[in-house]
Amino acid sequence: HHGPEGVPYADPNVIGSALIEAAAEAGLRITLLDTCYLSSGFGAALAGVQRRFGDADVDAWAARVAGLRPEGEHARVGVAIHSVRAVARADLATVVQAAGAGPLHVHLSEQVAENERCWEAYGLTPTGVLAEAGALGRRTTAVHATHLTDADIAVLGQTRTWACFCPTTERDLADGIGPARRLVEAGAPLSLGSDSHAVIDLFEEMRAVEMHERLATQQRGHFAADELLAAGLGHTSLGWDDAGAIEVGRRADLVTLDLGSPRTAGTGGSYETVALAATAADVRRVLVEGRVVFDGDQEAVGAMLAEAIAEVWR
Repeated sequence: HHGPEGVPYADPNVIGSALIEAAAEAGLRITLLDTCYLSSGFGAALAGVQRRFGDADVDAWAARVAGLRPEGEHARVGVAIHSVRAVARADLATVVQAAGAGPLHVHLSEQVAENERCWEAYGLTPTGVLAEAGALGRRTTAVHATHLTDADIAVLGQTRTWACFCPTTERDLADGIGPARRLVEAGAPLSLGSDSHAVIDLFEEMRAVEMHERLATQQRGHFAADELLAAGLGHTSLGWDDAGAIEVGRRADLVTLDLGSPRTAGTGGSYETVALAATAADVRRVLVEGRVVFDGDQEAVGAMLAEAIAEVWR
């Protein structure tokens, strides 16, 4: 791992351990997904800043990842295939094997150009390439899943592969609107993410799934509010099967919202309040395993974040 001038970057496993430790200090649960990223596109070498993400080859990546271990009950470790652009068809099986029983994520068909290049290289869609490599299934999450064929949707549904939509990023990058409703109806569970962090507000991601479907179809009413909330609580795609519900035996990971803000006042605290009205600014309390880790001081959080970002720039 060396920069353009030969200066070594920090060891990724050291960074991973530091992130796990930081999450523990902050009182957060964390899943690290070490990403295999070997090519800038279907065999082309990494260049410039891309090199900070690259390993020498897939075996070197797998050997390094084998040394990354979760430290503490708050952490999980999984892997990711960056995309079929960045990992060669012949190397996919190695990444799948490295995932073991843990979560496996992959950027899928985010742009039309990716599909076209994949077809030129392999005569298959990206979904077809992943299916051939045994990379799809209940522990796999297909991130974006924007430009899919009917056959792609059927395969993702049949294998019960998770679809992780990142609506605020997908519109920020002008990538397009994915077939969320069709994927769910085919059998693919839906989860939500922020990807490029253009916006960091899971409530907005929930709302955007429905609103994007309306724009694409010129019809309303594709997702009920409780379906959107379930997508926002897609912990299973990150390896946490015991979170996401208030039940005996589940982890007491809870978030409470202010029902008297300008956005939520008078709504009655329904599922519709959460999925269609609230924003991150309405979060008043966060508990992890029953312990309060945030208690309403949004200004303090903003100040700490500003300080942290300033330090990165320095």
